[in-house]
Amino acid sequence: MEEDNKKLLDDKPLMEDDTEELEDPELVLDCVPREAEQKAGLGSSCPGIEQSKDKQKQRLTAQEKRQACLLRRDLSHLDQLHEEKNLFIQKTREELRACRRRMELLIKQQESVAAEIAAERAANNMAAMGRLEAASQRLCSELKNERDLQAQMMVVLQQSESSLWQIEVQEGQLEDARKSAQEEAAAARRGLQERAAKQLHREMEASGKAEGNRLLRARRCVHLQKELGLRQQKLVEEAQKNHRKALRFLKASLGRIREQEQKEELETREHMRRRMDAVLALKNSISANRETLRKFQAWGQAKTELAEQKAQAEKKAILAQGGDAFKHLCHQRRRQELEAQNRAFEEEQKRRKQEIVSRLLKEEAMEDRRRARPEPPRPAGQRSLRDQTWSYVATFCDGQSTEAPLCCPLPDVPGQRPGPAQEQIKLQETRSRFCQSSPLLTAISSESVQGDGSLGGEDTLAWPEIPGLWNEDYKPFQVSKEDVDQKPVGGTKMDKDILARTMQRLRSGVIHKQVASGREFRGCPFNSKPKFIHFKDFDVGKVYKKKITLINATYTINYCKLVGVDESLQDFIHVDFDPPGPLSAGMSCEVLVTFKPMINKDLEGSVSFLAQTGGFSVPLKCSTKKCSLSLDKELIDFGSYTVGETAIRTITLTNTGGLGTKFRFLLASETCEMDTSQSVLKLSSTFTYEDKSLYDKFTTSFSEHQMEGNESSPTDVPSQKESGKLDVKEQEEGHPIESEGVTLTTIMTIPPNEEQMEFSLGETTEGDIGPFSSIKVPVIFTPIVPGTVQNSFKVVFKNQQCPTLYFKVVGVAIDVPVWVPKPNVDLKICMYDRLYQDSILVHTRSKAALRLKFEVCKELRGHMELLPETGYIQALSSYSVQLKFLPRHSLPEDAGKYFDKETRVLEAPMTIRVADQIKPVGFTVHAIVTTSDLELSPAGLDFGYCTIYEAIRTQISLCNHSLLPQEFGFVGLPKFVDIQPNDGFGTILPLETLQLDVIFQPTKAKEYNFELICKSEINRCFKLACRAVGVYPPLELSHNQIKFAATSLYDTSVATLYVINSHLSMNSLTHSVPRIGSEDAFPVGPTSFEFLLPPDSPITISPLVGTVWPGKRCLVRVAFRPVLPSELIHQEAFQALSRKAEVKSSQKETVTQRKDQRRPSFSMLRLQNQDQLLRASASQPPELQKEDLASSSQEYQSAQASLTRSFQGKFDKFVVPCVVASGDTKDRKGTEPLSFSPHNTLYLELWCPAVAPSIVVTSDKGKTIINFGDIAAGHRGIKKVSIQNISPEDLDLEYSVLNPDGPFVLLNPTIRLPSGETQVLDLSFSPRESVVAQETLDIITKKGTLSLALMGTGVASTITCSIEGDVLNMGYVIARESVSLGFKLQNNSSLPIKFSMQLDSLSSRSRDQHRLPQFLASPDQRTEVVGTQNYSGQSVFSVVPVEGVMEPGKAQDFTVTFSPDHESLYFSDRLQVVLFEKKVSHHILLKGAAREHMMFVEGGDPLDVPVESLTVIPAFDLEHREEAEELKPILVTLDYAQLDPETQAPPATRELQVGCIRTTQLSTKKTVEFSMDNIAALQHKGFTIEPSRGSVERGQTKAISISWTPPIDFDPDHPLLTSALLQLRGDVKETYKVLFVAQVVTGP
Repeated sequence: MEEDNKKLLDDKPLMEDDTEELEDPELVLDCVPREAEQKAGLGSSCPGIEQSKDKQKQRLTAQEKRQACLLRRDLSHLDQLHEEKNLFIQKTREELRACRRRMELLIKQQESVAAEIAAERAANNMAAMGRLEAASQRLCSELKNERDLQAQMMVVLQQSESSLWQIEVQEGQLEDARKSAQEEAAAARRGLQERAAKQLHREMEASGKAEGNRLLRARRCVHLQKELGLRQQKLVEEAQKNHRKALRFLKASLGRIREQEQKEELETREHMRRRMDAVLALKNSISANRETLRKFQAWGQAKTELAEQKAQAEKKAILAQGGDAFKHLCHQRRRQELEAQNRAFEEEQKRRKQEIVSRLLKEEAMEDRRRARPEPPRPAGQRSLRDQTWSYVATFCDGQSTEAPLCCPLPDVPGQRPGPAQEQIKLQETRSRFCQSSPLLTAISSESVQGDGSLGGEDTLAWPEIPGLWNEDYKPFQVSKEDVDQKPVGGTKMDKDILARTMQRLRSGVIHKQVASGREFRGCPFNSKPKFIHFKDFDVGKVYKKKITLINATYTINYCKLVGVDESLQDFIHVDFDPPGPLSAGMSCEVLVTFKPMINKDLEGSVSFLAQTGGFSVPLKCSTKKCSLSLDKELIDFGSYTVGETAIRTITLTNTGGLGTKFRFLLASETCEMDTSQSVLKLSSTFTYEDKSLYDKFTTSFSEHQMEGNESSPTDVPSQKESGKLDVKEQEEGHPIESEGVTLTTIMTIPPNEEQMEFSLGETTEGDIGPFSSIKVPVIFTPIVPGTVQNSFKVVFKNQQCPTLYFKVVGVAIDVPVWVPKPNVDLKICMYDRLYQDSILVHTRSKAALRLKFEVCKELRGHMELLPETGYIQALSSYSVQLKFLPRHSLPEDAGKYFDKETRVLEAPMTIRVADQIKPVGFTVHAIVTTSDLELSPAGLDFGYCTIYEAIRTQISLCNHSLLPQEFGFVGLPKFVDIQPNDGFGTILPLETLQLDVIFQPTKAKEYNFELICKSEINRCFKLACRAVGVYPPLELSHNQIKFAATSLYDTSVATLYVINSHLSMNSLTHSVPRIGSEDAFPVGPTSFEFLLPPDSPITISPLVGTVWPGKRCLVRVAFRPVLPSELIHQEAFQALSRKAEVKSSQKETVTQRKDQRRPSFSMLRLQNQDQLLRASASQPPELQKEDLASSSQEYQSAQASLTRSFQGKFDKFVVPCVVASGDTKDRKGTEPLSFSPHNTLYLELWCPAVAPSIVVTSDKGKTIINFGDIAAGHRGIKKVSIQNISPEDLDLEYSVLNPDGPFVLLNPTIRLPSGETQVLDLSFSPRESVVAQETLDIITKKGTLSLALMGTGVASTITCSIEGDVLNMGYVIARESVSLGFKLQNNSSLPIKFSMQLDSLSSRSRDQHRLPQFLASPDQRTEVVGTQNYSGQSVFSVVPVEGVMEPGKAQDFTVTFSPDHESLYFSDRLQVVLFEKKVSHHILLKGAAREHMMFVEGGDPLDVPVESLTVIPAFDLEHREEAEELKPILVTLDYAQLDPETQAPPATRELQVGCIRTTQLSTKKTVEFSMDNIAALQHKGFTIEPSRGSVERGQTKAISISWTPPIDFDPDHPLLTSALLQLRGDVKETYKVLFVAQVVTGP
């Protein structure tokens, strides 16, 4: 108490004073009067100075205000100190009075103890004297302590009173200042009231002026409105006059416009009709081409299969003969290839011979013309052209090859020309070299063919530039051999380098950069038109000219100069160009290019020019003549013809190239000498040989086929459209297609055989086709047998570079003269209630007119018709019938078998009946009939109640039941409805279901009923009925949407909003009032709200419930704290546990395998059983394991840290409803809820992005819970926590404040943590008492907060005792014998505990309890625990061990021994368990009883006190024991409860226990016998005793049951009293007198 008072006195000034001089309050008190004096002096001594100096007056006034403020603060501080000192003095005086009372009580107790000591000393009771002396010493020490405390309190009281007096003195000194301060405050209040009154007066005047101004403005407005009305009326009259005038002119203008529009409409219709006809024609052509391609593909497949079958049959035949089929086939193919090569070679020799003869004739004609002129001198040793030609012919006749390719000329010696002998040798070498090449190149190469043809032409058409240069007598200048050896042709490498550098230097001086308007020109300075110079299909010896235009493309004036052409073109190309001089931008000049071919070879190059800004070139190309052959059709379909008729179709062979060749038409199965190809190749009909890459591909594929030995299958032939495009292209390039004249050399007819009797070719099947010409070949179809007939033909060419062309002929022979070319009419997909038309063409072969009748099947006559129904078809003509199809919805029922309801396919048979013909002509109409319905689901939309601050979105489904796509759109939408996506417009695919969002946002409170109309592209309408109720709620939110910033896990983001009540008036005419639809308006008054949070959401709203008064608003705080789901953490933890279990099981299996197999099998079985148990535990269902895993476990925390570190971010969106009710929440009774209306609900949308934290814990597997465990009180534990910055930037750290009186302390706070680094924090836990402590340490950064949960347990000691009820009854023992019982103490704490055992009978405190005789007190007031003790002074009870240390979780056994030295029933003592020598943990009450003999009786009512006198009872001899024995009374009270007189109550029962004590003494009697007399008399009085006699073994007890039922003559007013004797016979005989007292109780 004294220490607490000192602390209170020391701390009180520190708590109340905020000044720096807190330690000496007197200094503060002394300073107050000085300040007051200064303030008083300043207020009265300077009036003259204030009037003279305004600035000083203002300064003094501010200083006075500051001093007045300080004075008021000091006065309040003095008042507070005065109150506290008064309270403290009162408490001190109360404690002083209590101390004096305790001292008086201790003095009285000391006197009483001294008296007792004197009495006990007189009685010579040493044990009692020791106890009393100890009590006296304790009283003396307590009295001394109380006196010291009294002295200290007196000193404290005096000091407090002196301080109080000083405070009162200071208050008296400052009384005047206090009064002046109060007067100043009253004056200030009065001044404020006066200013408020003046302000109110000014405001009233201002409001009056404003009202007058308003009335003036209103009058002016009325006047202006009248003037505007008159002016508007005049304007309307003038406008009407002008309108009547303009109407006449408008009618005339509209008439002219309508006439012009009608003309344009007619032209547009005509144009559309032509376009539709063109599209239909193109569509028919495409469908026909598709059918043709399909037929050709089928024909190709059949051809391939037939060839394979033939090959297989031939192979089987060879194998049946025992030969080698593969070898035979290889030899056969090689033989065919060789024969084809020989035929090709012979044909080529013949063709070349003809060419040579023709050239010789031309040369002779040239010779004749040249004879008139003098021949130029020829060089010596040079052969003439004639000699060269005849030598070539002689060599050819001898059978030698004259092939000499132009691409590989033989090298010539400079200055020499080869002689005839040398030429022959070169020709022979060239022929031998080419003969060694591939025969494929000889057979196919187009270059070899063209090269051989151009050899003679080049020599024949050459003409010398200088006449006489080629004469034989002309001797050219001979260069010496030395000069030839010195310099090569073209100069040395140095000369070439010097020439190049010189040209570059010259050109660099000529070329200049062109800069105009700050921009430098870059690019080609001149543009060429055309950009490409192409001489196509030239003839050697002719001259071709082309003119090009060069346009200046630069910014300013430029010059152009011709540089020349490439070296390869210098002998053939001549450019005429006259430099035009300076050319302005955009000006042009012309260039004439002349080409004189001397060789028949493709040439490529460019013409180079030089401009002032740089050089440029124009590409140039010269192409030779080539063949390009094609057929106009690949399939000839004759259709249906009657047997015996003859039909003729023509097929046209067109050559779009500039080279002619010889052709021949054959059957596809026939062979001819012209067919020299190694395998059948069906290439494109527009194949051109200018494409070298295509030629290479063709050669490669051909060689691969030849290597594999397989026959190549014909490829697809392009359609006629491609050939038509090529014809148009040729015409555009300036090559007109020549006439179709053909020089026929052979007339051949193919004799029909048995298989090919139906088809034949005309007489023109072989001949020559010239360049740019075409030939028509008739194909005749003569049907013999009804049925389908088809055949294939091919066209072979003499030019080996031309591929073989194929075409197919198909025809049908029928008996009926009338037929339909399209037996299947496909109307595609049709819709119900839509009209579809098609034209059916009917042909006849009859030579007479026939009457036709068109019939529709009976089932479909209501849906389909043919118009006209009857008609006449003329001889050998066609007839068109119009088909109209209008499917109704009853089509599935009407059509019957012709309509498949599952696939919705209609197959309608149509019949054409011909007069005088039994067999009708039929055709089928195919159609897929579908509906045009669009289905909107649901059929109606009910948006319900929607506030004007929100929008409701509902999804509807739009289903297209049609098999065709349909366009749709929602039209005529009201302003408060929106449909997305695409604003309700789009295209829906067949059988597709689209999900559309209908968004409804009311604008005011009313009931809405409207329809949404969806229209399809065929103008069908589908309606959707909608209804809703608009609600204007009485409250509104300042923000309906809150977007939180990115928040780290386990961090908190806070946002605020207001709930506003703007409902102030019920006048609905001036403004909208809150209401639900058309209901009554919401009343004005306090309105309550409540936010309903979704379950398990990381959102916290405060307050959740509140009330807003009209015109007010309520601040609401919304907090977002993202956490990880517990299910995810459990899953991660169980995965970690399963991995650990798998590792452990694998380790155990490895250990088991390493063990010796010879060991006893018992250990192996035990390990297997353990593994099975582990697997069984690991395979438990997750539901059972989740129950065992707590959130505080290490696995849970490790999983939580791991998931936090790997968290990738999450975004959640929550919608929180806020219900609104009328009234105040305080007015409700108890827990009665307010009547919230569900229609006035507001909604708050929250966007909650969660991110990974910027700082994480890296120690202890990332756990944020720091558990110090159990720490003994007074000790300290330290934990180290490592934190890491995982963000990309450095962070400044701040820490929350821990409890300064708490046990947790942060030892080393860090201010800054760089990115990626780790910092270790030291935390200490120092408990002062046994307590479970828990605090949170927040590490705060600008990106989030990391919370560390600090936990620890201060452990004092906790033990448990095995004794129930803390009472240990030792039972009955023979006097001077002993018995022992044991008990256990369990250490349940995690720390070792030091203990000691103390008996109250051996402590000084127990002696003080025997100051007064206990038998004088009532039984309720007896609190003694130490009972009868031994006469010898030794303790009755003893305990082993007395002290020791209990380890954590261990148990300590204790043994209690009961050793009485005399007979007594009231032996007792108390055993105390003391821990750490301070704390008493348990109180164990020890009881026991001692008897001189082996029998005892228990039960009955107590007749004596449980305390014995300490006087020694003299012991009798055994001889006189029986004489001195007297009857021992036992009182048994029986209460018979008779609560209801009408019902009989159960008898009253009691029990007596008769026992026999187990002893180590020798005795003749082993048992105790008991008997009770006077049983009959007891039974007469209603008593029943069972058993009345018996025996008890040693260590056993037996119960005697006594029950009583009142007899009939019993008087309830007089209790029944009777007795009986109970005799016990053991080692002695004892008699007990049992007194029975029975009574009837009628009340509880």
